Amino acid sequence: MSPIQKYAIGAGIAVLLSWMILPGWVTLLVVLGVIAAPVVGYMMLDPSQRERLKRARRRGIGR
Repeated sequence: MSPIQKYAIGAGIAVLLSWMILPGWVTLLVVLGVIAAPVVGYMMLDPSQRERLKRARRRGIGR
């Protein structure tokens, strides 16, 4: 299982648990946080770092 799949499963579990336990508006905040955190992290990278990340994804990290 790839790391991206593990993150997606973990995010899904976090959203499901918050949906069962917390009120609706708090669950919405959790969903927005799960989606926004990686996007904001990616947008904070310099263009050269983004390019390096794209190359690493193609080759596989550590190869």
